[in-house]
Amino acid sequence: MLRYLSIVFLSLIVSGSALAQSTITGKVTDASTGEPIIGANILVMGTTQGAATDLNGEYEIGDVDPGTYNLRVSNIGYVTLMEEITVGEGTLTLDFEMELTSESLTSLEVFASRSDQTTPVAFSDVSQEEIRVQLGSRDLPEVLNVTPSVYSTNSGGGAGDARINVRGFSQRNVAVMINGVPVNDMENGWVYWSNWDGVGDAARSIQVQRGISNVNLAVPSVGGTLNIITDPSNNEAGGMVKFENGSGAFNKTTLMLNSGLINDKFAISAVGVRKEGEGIVDGTWTDSWAYHLAASYQINDDNRLDLFALGAPQRHGQNLYAQNIATYDRSYALGLDSYDPAAADVFWEKGRLFNSNVSGVSNSYDGNQYVGDGWINPSIQSRYSKNFLNERENFFHKPQVNLNWYSELTDKLTLTNVLYYSGGKGGGTGTLGDIEYDYSHAQRIVDWNATIADNLANLDGSGDAVANGIIRNSRNNQWTIGDILKLTYQASDELELQAGLDWRTAEIEHYREVRDLLGGRYYIDNSNDLDPNRETRLGDKVAYNFDNTVDWLGGYLQGEYSKDKFSTYATVGISTVKYSHLNYFLDDPNKAGLQETERESDNLVGYQAKAGVLYGLSDDLDLYLNVGAISKVPIFDNVINDGTGAINEDPENEKFYFYEAGTRYRDPSGRFGFNLNYYLTDRRDRSFTRGINFQDGTEGLINITGLDQMHTGVELETSAKLAEWARLDVAASHNLWEYKNDVTALYTPDQNNPSVQDTVSLFVEGLKVGNAPQTQFAYTLTVEPMQNLDITLVGTTFMRHWSDFDPLDRDDPSDRAQTWQVPNYTVFNAHLNYALPGVFEGSSLFLNLFNLFDNTYIQDATDNSRFNGYDGDHDADDAEVFFGLPRRYNFGVRINF
Repeated sequence: MLRYLSIVFLSLIVSGSALAQSTITGKVTDASTGEPIIGANILVMGTTQGAATDLNGEYEIGDVDPGTYNLRVSNIGYVTLMEEITVGEGTLTLDFEMELTSESLTSLEVFASRSDQTTPVAFSDVSQEEIRVQLGSRDLPEVLNVTPSVYSTNSGGGAGDARINVRGFSQRNVAVMINGVPVNDMENGWVYWSNWDGVGDAARSIQVQRGISNVNLAVPSVGGTLNIITDPSNNEAGGMVKFENGSGAFNKTTLMLNSGLINDKFAISAVGVRKEGEGIVDGTWTDSWAYHLAASYQINDDNRLDLFALGAPQRHGQNLYAQNIATYDRSYALGLDSYDPAAADVFWEKGRLFNSNVSGVSNSYDGNQYVGDGWINPSIQSRYSKNFLNERENFFHKPQVNLNWYSELTDKLTLTNVLYYSGGKGGGTGTLGDIEYDYSHAQRIVDWNATIADNLANLDGSGDAVANGIIRNSRNNQWTIGDILKLTYQASDELELQAGLDWRTAEIEHYREVRDLLGGRYYIDNSNDLDPNRETRLGDKVAYNFDNTVDWLGGYLQGEYSKDKFSTYATVGISTVKYSHLNYFLDDPNKAGLQETERESDNLVGYQAKAGVLYGLSDDLDLYLNVGAISKVPIFDNVINDGTGAINEDPENEKFYFYEAGTRYRDPSGRFGFNLNYYLTDRRDRSFTRGINFQDGTEGLINITGLDQMHTGVELETSAKLAEWARLDVAASHNLWEYKNDVTALYTPDQNNPSVQDTVSLFVEGLKVGNAPQTQFAYTLTVEPMQNLDITLVGTTFMRHWSDFDPLDRDDPSDRAQTWQVPNYTVFNAHLNYALPGVFEGSSLFLNLFNLFDNTYIQDATDNSRFNGYDGDHDADDAEVFFGLPRRYNFGVRINF
């Protein structure tokens, strides 16, 4: 297949080549900012000759016969330029400045608090063209591994199951925003990328602000902030269609339509995506849709409304259970110094694509399932496959709708307001009850046929089969509404003042329901204190049933001053959060009779303060410094235990202190530049809770606080134009992330005898913070060996990667061993893009090759696995891992019209 694709590409390249005679060259920039425009199309009208601008906004068109032509310059979101030119012999240099077609993109930048070269924070931009060229329909975070101190993997390989880590912090401590609206989970801060599957197709750019960032919402950004901007409505009529195919029987179709500006007032753009595939890892099939709608209405000269709606109804098979190394690759395991060869005889090798969450089932089994299709409420349907069953499957649809209002109230006072709604329905699957497992060779795999046979043999007095074990859905239905308001006052040419409010409220339904009875007629559920021993059938609620609500209100004040070579900003913000819990299955012991349990926290108050200063030593060299502090309220689970109803009476905020200094240099010729910075993030009073049964029979939470971490490092980004046809970008980071102390918590087991106390201690001092490499390198070489062909080679090297662990597991004072260190690895991806000339202006053929050299490597690891470990001594034979995916491809055609 790859050889065939190479022949096709070469034949197209040869057919588009011609003898060089004259050359047109130049640079295309944004008229308002002076920044280069990447991916702008330049076409010599009446010919098939043209080019697209590179990462510096530069272009070159060769093989042009002398004569007079019209030159057309176009790019989505900008006014198209047309200029008559005369070409002689040699080289003609023409630079262009492009104006935005509307103010939609500018206002989105304001909503999202985007940084520029005058902002004293560390940030990296990933352009629309880089996303198009390098993403290849992977999960959106995977394109960010070229950014210092950013690590993203696809975890077990399921579509949408990616994770991202910034400066040693998981995405629970990374603020993710789409068009200025935060999308982190309101209960625990996590980001589920399957909910935003279509964002990569609509994304105009991604900005990663590392550290405290300059985001002026009352949203605490600890590891960093991901600002994702999607395409606004386009004032030019037209569209695009893209067809993709890839490894794992992957097929995807994307359609984009733009109405153009109607009556000088209204424009609308829409993107629709259909994606299917069997997956590369066993059982990680995907069946999804995605949509993105953008509309703009210019009310008058001072007021405009923008509407954004996006979502991704989807189902996909998951691989959530990592395995012992020998399960995936015996020879690789035996090649590791700390892997005990005896362990390889315990774990049977299943190959790199093994997934313990899927196994075969007899196709004679004809039971239906209560399935979520992503669009509407679940219904009884046939299962995905007649030949296998997924133990773990995800199904969800979380649409988000933003209504943005941009208003020039006076010459100096501007209002921006976004009213948004997000409502999700869906969840994930698993097993419940007595399930038959195949534990052969230490792997835990569901034996569906044995479970079905067991259920069929378990008959009640009427002869009906009573299911001992079932497949359940864990539902997570939710809605969120919010409003973000900002007032900006331009006090003078140098001073800008801003104030804002951020209000959000969310309600989340958590319950399990019967998905598949596996041959039974009903299942006996005894989890409801108010109605025990119920006969439950498809769709009935089982195991647990409760609602959580989160109410958030925040505000901030910010000032920015800029004059000549000096600029500074300062922000202060405060937020209050309140949690409540209503449990329909749990009897409240504090109420007479059988009654639902209700719990409510106090208003928890957090704050943040930050400031930064930048000074230009010259037109090309800047120095900057920023500092900040955050007092972050605990997540829901650290305040209310939604399983027992226990409440933490004294939750404590975590504290973060930030220090960062850096420099930026831009060569006047545009051929070289670098960003270099040092940071220190001091994390204090990290808190945990652990459930406990008191001697009087009540349940409570132990509050374990005082754990400190240090995250510090040096980060570098450089770019160099090696030749007119070649550019090299290099990013590097070297970090030290570790725990600073042991902690001990006191608690009173008997509330009637407060003088007697017990302790819970964690022994973690000196242990490295795991789950991401602490030294990283990325190198991107982009070349244009001939007209219309771009080749990008991306290499990433990851080193000093300690495996993840739960500090709550380190309660043995004699266990001080460092966690297992993952082997260093390097992986290369290659991206080829051939711009189709002539009538197909702006269209292209593309090919992506991931893990080009088919390297075998471990990308995720958990130390001392309880399920797949060997002897518990923090060595390789005790780690639970996910291997990186093998070599795979993605290719297709993009046609603009």
